[in-house]
Parts: sequence; C-alpha cells; structure tokens
Amino acid sequence: MSDYQYQYNLCNVPAWVIGSREFNADPTPLSVHGVRKAHAHFFKQLDELSSWEERARIFQDYMEVAFHLHQWREAGDVGQLLSIKHSYLRFLRGWLFDADSVEGAVLKGWVQTRMGLPPLHHRGRIDGKDSDEYLSYMKDRMKGSARTNGIFNQLDLLYEFVQYELKRRNPLTTHITLYRGVHGFFDHDLLEWDKKKGKGVVRLNNLNSFTHDFERAWEFGTFVIEAQIPVYKIFFDGAFLHAGILKGEEEVLVIGGEYDITRRII
Repeated sequence: MSDYQYQYNLCNVPAWVIGSREFNADPTPLSVHGVRKAHAHFFKQLDELSSWEERARIFQDYMEVAFHLHQWREAGDVGQLLSIKHSYLRFLRGWLFDADSVEGAVLKGWVQTRMGLPPLHHRGRIDGKDSDEYLSYMKDRMKGSARTNGIFNQLDLLYEFVQYELKRRNPLTTHITLYRGVHGFFDHDLLEWDKKKGKGVVRLNNLNSFTHDFERAWEFGTFVIEAQIPVYKIFFDGAFLHAGILKGEEEVLVIGGEYDITRRII
C-alpha cells in the first residue's frame, strides 16, 4: 500500500507505535480493550491451573460456551463440522491452506480493526483503498464474517489467551527468533536493504506466517528471513492448542509492521 496509513484501533497502544521499528526494539504489552475484563472469570480459572494441557482444554471449552459454538454441535460428523464452521478453528485452518482465502481476509481484518494495521497484500498487492485488490479483500472479509457468531470477538479472546500463555511460560521473555520462507518481497514493503550484509528493513503484511524451525522455513520459499519478534505481536502459536491447528508446520502467526530482518543461508 503505497500510501500506507495507520488506522484507529481498539488496542492500548496507538497503531503507528505498534507498526514501528521502535516498538519492536522496546516492546510493551498489547491488549484489546475490554477483553480481559469481560472474561475475567476465565482468566482467573487459568491462574489456578498448573499445566498448559489443562489451560488449553479449558480455553477450548470456554470458547464453545461463551460463543455458543456447542449449539452447532449435533450427533455425528455433520454437527462437528458445523461447530467448526462457526468457530475460530475454521479461520486458523483456512489460513493454513491459503493466507489469501476468505478466512485469511477475516484474520487480516481482525488485525486491521484491533491493531490498526491495514493489509498490504490479499490476492495481489494492495495499492490503496481504491484498488481492486482492496475491494477483493473487503468482499472476502465480509463473506467470511457472515453467519459466524462474533468471529472478531472469538479472535480477541484467542489473542489474549496466547498472550497469557506466553507470559505464563516465560515471563521474562520479550522476543522470539522466528523464520519465514519467502520468494521475494512482492507482498512486503522493502524499506532498506544492505546487499553485502544481507540485512534490511521491511514492512510486513499486517499478518504473517513464521516458524520456529529454520529448516522448515525453507519449504515455503527460495530464501529465508530471520526476525526478532516481540512476543506481544504473536497472534497465534500452533503449539498452544490441543486441536493441533497449524502445529504440524510449526507455524506462528505474527502481527506486521516494520521489522529489521536478516537474510539467512544454510
């Protein structure tokens, strides 16, 4: 998006700060307004559980009840599929298969509305809000949100749960080294690049797939970039749910903005 504009958000930190290199260097906790307070009893329950397995199970059970997902569950496989269709699990799975899918547009829409970072790419490079690509993104976003019970609210709680779990596991950790296989910078803004050092600055799409596994990253691109990701910008980590969504790919969904990156070679 050549005329990149940060937007109003529903977070405790302004969008232009979240998207900056300065935030990544010295990050502070992020929180979607009202989510922890609205679900205070749930987080109090988590405090009383010693194992992540128990916390993951309680999270999934709570999501079903809080957003009435269990009402779609009937006897047999059809009911199970209906329950997933109306839950956050559908959108995580959709992203896994195609980040430019209808489900991918909804996840990007969550980042846009909650964090104030607009997408740079969806089915093509987005060159402003008047572009065909932005219109396509908005159509996919609205289509994906329809007939799904409070999907953005579900994603709010998913993000807050992931942030709770990250802090619970490693309270002093502020950054995690992650890797991303890419074929080029067509879906990013390349802001600076030092060819000799293989280092630069990119503005990533508002939501991106990374991995903990350097070797696995090579399966998804012709070269690999490495970045120090603030834990507060991790939207989802596949290792945190019993369902195993995205776990096979060691996939981590990272909120975008400007990042210092290093091009890695074997």
